[in-house]
Parts: sequence; structure tokens; C-alpha cells
Amino acid sequence: MHLMKSTAALLILTCLAACSSLILKPADFSWGMEAFPAPVVDNKGFIEVPRFSFTLKVKSLFFEEFADSNNFAGKELRIIGDKSGHTFITGKNFKNVYIFMRVEGGMKLENKILIAEKGLGSPNFNDRSPNVELLDGNNKYLLNFKGIVR
Repeated sequence: MHLMKSTAALLILTCLAACSSLILKPADFSWGMEAFPAPVVDNKGFIEVPRFSFTLKVKSLFFEEFADSNNFAGKELRIIGDKSGHTFITGKNFKNVYIFMRVEGGMKLENKILIAEKGLGSPNFNDRSPNVELLDGNNKYLLNFKGIVR
């Protein structure tokens, strides 16, 4: 009798553990177009993209890019998401495109791609699934989360 209760308890625990690892696939996290109008950083270091219910503190991004976390208010950032869930961020005068992956409570830097040593003039993103296109004047870059495709 004791063995039967133990076996039943083990079976119930196994079923509960299997239910807790539910993964829904496939998923598509792409936004399809760049956030417009371009989000502007407020004086607390936050941007908000209401269309995508997206809020993110980016103050430390400015420190990473410019070694200055105080000069961000009023700056526009360019943001786009790809099909695999990566978020690409850059802005005017940025040398790099930053690629983040969602984690609980924030976003983790996955890659930083050097694009222009002198900084970007007027960057814009386009969806070119499965990649992301970065335009800066006459320059075009095809990117993925690993780097420059071409």
C-alpha cells in the first residue's frame, strides 16, 4: 500500500514538472518596421515605444557608447526587433549597433557590431527578414544578431 501511494505521488509530481516546462513554438517577435516616431530619451534615461508596449532604461547604453551617461535627454534611438526575438538599437553619432535579447525584467546585450568609426549620421532600420537592414545615407548594411551579413 505504501509503495502504491509513493508511486502515485511520483507520477503526479512528474506530470506537474512536465506541465511547468511548456514552450509555445513557433513564435515571431519581429516588429516589421522601425519604431516611428523615433523614441526620444527623457531626462531620467528612459524611452517608451507605446505602439509596441515597450519601455526600457537606456542610460547605461549611452555610457557604453559614449562613456557618458548624462548626455542622453532628447536623443532619438533607432530600434527594431528581428524574427528571432533580438532587439537592435543604435542612434545618430553611434559607432555601433547593439543587439539585445529579452531576459526577465530587462534585456541582455548579445552583440555589439561596429558600423562606423566616425559615427552614424542618420541611421534607419528596415525589416529584411530574417535579417535587419541598416541604412545610413547611401550606406546599406544587412545585419543579423551575429554581425554584418553584407
